[in-house]
Amino acid sequence: QVQLVESGGGLVQTGGSLTLSCAASARSFTEYAVGWFRQAPGKAREFVAMLKWDGRTADYADSVSGRFTTSRDTAKNTVYLQMTSLKPEDTAVYYCNAGFTYWSEGTLVTVSS
Repeated sequence: QVQLVESGGGLVQTGGSLTLSCAASARSFTEYAVGWFRQAPGKAREFVAMLKWDGRTADYADSVSGRFTTSRDTAKNTVYLQMTSLKPEDTAVYYCNAGFTYWSEGTLVTVSS
């Protein structure tokens, strides 16, 4: 069993930046690919980014490519999502996922216009 504790959400103005953290307990992130997803009000959950198990290879949704970066601190067993140039359409609850199995509770990111 893996527990994911997410933090870092909040309110930011358009063009601002936020960094989300996803810390894992019990198991090492080196065993899993870690994905970031988001769900805006009234919409389906969508893929944002994924960091593969090697901690170096990442994929991004077209909508965030060039603005978001995901990375891992192996010593802290934590994965990050750095979000820059935020837009109102980035407003959503953001979730991290490990191994396509374990989910965090989510953190709300609100981007004001």
